[in-house]
Amino acid sequence: MFSLVYEINTRIWLQKLSVEHNYSVTLGTVPDEEFSFIASCKFDIVWLMGVWTPSQYSKAIAMAHEGLRSSFLDHLTIITPEKIASSPYSIPSYTVNEALGGEVELLAFREKLHKLGIRLMLDFVPNHLALDNEWLPEYPDYFIPVTNSEHHQQPSSSFEYVKAKYLAYGKDPYFPPWTDTLQLNYARQETHTMMIANLLKISSLCDAVRCDMAMLILKSVFNTTWNNFGISMKNEFWQEAIATVKRLHPNFIFLAESYWNKEWELQQQGFDFTYDKPFYDYLSNSEVDIEKLTGHLLAPWDYQEHLCRFIENHDEPRAAEKLGLNNKAAALISLTSPGMQLIHQGQMEGFRKKIPVQLISPATEPRDLKLTEFYKLLFLLQKSTLFQEGRIEWLNLNTSYASLCLGFRRFTTEANAFILANFSNMSINLSFGHAVLENITIEDLKILSTEFINKTCDITCAEMMIKMILSPHEAVVITFIKKTISKKEPSLQDKPA
Repeated sequence: MFSLVYEINTRIWLQKLSVEHNYSVTLGTVPDEEFSFIASCKFDIVWLMGVWTPSQYSKAIAMAHEGLRSSFLDHLTIITPEKIASSPYSIPSYTVNEALGGEVELLAFREKLHKLGIRLMLDFVPNHLALDNEWLPEYPDYFIPVTNSEHHQQPSSSFEYVKAKYLAYGKDPYFPPWTDTLQLNYARQETHTMMIANLLKISSLCDAVRCDMAMLILKSVFNTTWNNFGISMKNEFWQEAIATVKRLHPNFIFLAESYWNKEWELQQQGFDFTYDKPFYDYLSNSEVDIEKLTGHLLAPWDYQEHLCRFIENHDEPRAAEKLGLNNKAAALISLTSPGMQLIHQGQMEGFRKKIPVQLISPATEPRDLKLTEFYKLLFLLQKSTLFQEGRIEWLNLNTSYASLCLGFRRFTTEANAFILANFSNMSINLSFGHAVLENITIEDLKILSTEFINKTCDITCAEMMIKMILSPHEAVVITFIKKTISKKEPSLQDKPA
């Protein structure tokens, strides 16, 4: 099943509810109407982002960080300590933050979701731990040592954990280090064992994990990043870790945050779903890359069915801001494509300000209620058998890639959908034919448009052809049931003697 996932920034959400309801809302006291909203949207999984015990070091670093300060001031006039928290990805231990209700209330929250048929997803951060993590005092070998010479050559790369002894900060090889974290050393089997134990603990509290920067723990990536330190990872982590959890919880879901075209490799190591960053990039370009998007959506099915599509998450700019006039069309294309679907808190409401993960008091923004209702219509479509099971093929439109139009078909043996989008700033006359349109008339079509309540006025359907006008930045879904024309059974008098 292609799950619909709702990402919630837990700290922001509970604080907002506390203000609205005039009492301190924790995971065990979330109002019933919040569960009703989640259920009404047809979400299958709720991802509570940021439930683990916060790091005191990380908060202090965030408060003093010059680059973060600018992003905080996008939301706040004055920055005060109570409005800033540690990064939820600088984790000192995998214990539930008591300020959110602790483990008991998390399990109560999970049980309420289960009664609605909804599963719970939490974070797992395999690459690093907080500077003040619970393992460092006794087990510094879990982390990557840095020599005095290396530290003095590049002081910004490591942390002095005891006098004149240094450990590497957590690192993505293409960006500066995360200075509120320590890099885990996967060259040591003990580190594998410790992190698998953390995964097992997490799996007892939820039904799925989103694995942060999962590709950094691939042996090829890890060794390329750290081989100059004289260390080498011998065995892959993910194969053993995922298999260990699934022996206890066979239906547990692993979602990988994945970049650098590592999706297929992570899928082969056991991930149920991987982020589809190429899809996001092609769709969110200032000018949509139709040619690359086309090729990507025509990839083999056994790859596509394990992808997680999104047009927004906590790491990316807000879709309403980034995509602008193409926002609704991009949402329609995403939610009608095969794969898991990820919706970020505030995306449905059309919020425009990206929220730094350390901020817990973002600016209030106006809600786009029409956009919310449109998303709910898309969610209903996504839940149908056609979009859960239907295969995909490209449509031959009477346009070129340069027109910024695209079209594809989702289909089962019984039902069909044509998905069309115009990402340009001018109206486009489209036409295409397909054998499945035999005996189909305009009255057989159900049409959902991003721009119009009634779209039938500029569509014609005849002789296995559809002709239509797409307005600037408009996308449509045209669904219909395939007609089978049965031959008339001959009467007795018609039968030969």
